[in-house]
Amino acid sequence: MLNHVLANSVVRKDVCPEDVSDYVNAHIGQHRLTTLGSGNMRSSLRYANFARLGLSHISYGGKVRVHSPDLEEVYHLQVVTSGSCTWNFDEDRLSLSAGQALMMNPHEKSDLTYSDDCQKLIVKIPESILKSACVDNGRALPRDGLRFQRQVMNLDASIAFMRLVEAVYEEASESGVDMARASGAYADLLATKLLSVFPCNLTQDRSVAGNEGALRLIRGYLQERIRDDVTVEELAGLCNVSVRSLYNIFARDVGITPKLFIKQLKLQNLHADLKQGVNARNVTEIALDYGFSHLGRFSSDYRKLFGELPSETLRRVR
Repeated sequence: MLNHVLANSVVRKDVCPEDVSDYVNAHIGQHRLTTLGSGNMRSSLRYANFARLGLSHISYGGKVRVHSPDLEEVYHLQVVTSGSCTWNFDEDRLSLSAGQALMMNPHEKSDLTYSDDCQKLIVKIPESILKSACVDNGRALPRDGLRFQRQVMNLDASIAFMRLVEAVYEEASESGVDMARASGAYADLLATKLLSVFPCNLTQDRSVAGNEGALRLIRGYLQERIRDDVTVEELAGLCNVSVRSLYNIFARDVGITPKLFIKQLKLQNLHADLKQGVNARNVTEIALDYGFSHLGRFSSDYRKLFGELPSETLRRVR
């Protein structure tokens, strides 16, 4: 299963595990390797960068233990394609066999044990790509960030997702083709699919029936006035509730404040305009058009949400 991918992207082949470990530390993520097997262990690694994703296929050729102290600001999709791999978290122990996958969150420590015949795909996904997918799909980011549950997923339950992962790897192996635009679409699609396939703190709609209509009314109202300076008091009056009640609704059912919700919605629409070339004259003009008067703070907020400066988005489109 998927062991044929990245055939043209071999960076280490039939080497000792330490050689593969050195490359992983430099390009994929910091870890410490301990070999548990005996004999002449021959390891291999195939690796490629594609659409800001880091794609790898790894096998150590024997039983090893890998300690990962911190994934920094990236998520890891880890897919076992042969053998098995066991994750030892602080309080959990999960074992994955061929055809199973797990999402790992930023700043998450782990202790992994590979079986003798274990082979894995690892997709390194910057935090900004998944943040952008949340916003593009109209989902408010939780205050403590997007977090995937520690839950093993069987890929045969989502054939479309498995084929998408395979397609991303196959496209990364293409040579001599300008994939700049298409690669970005693949990354966006993969991020959106991850949010629907893997359980996370966005998966369940936490809105209760009584507030669902109010939140829908607020979103529609803001979309119609997306370039206006809409206040929280105005939204409270729209829903016929007090400002305190509105904050309680957002805290319970959205996970962020009304002010942050307004800002994220404005940034989402502005980002969509830049990507589509709509009214994309220059960054300053379009920022002021959406009501962002403090340009330094605007650029910082935009970068936190989308992983790049607005000028970089505009330059890429042009």
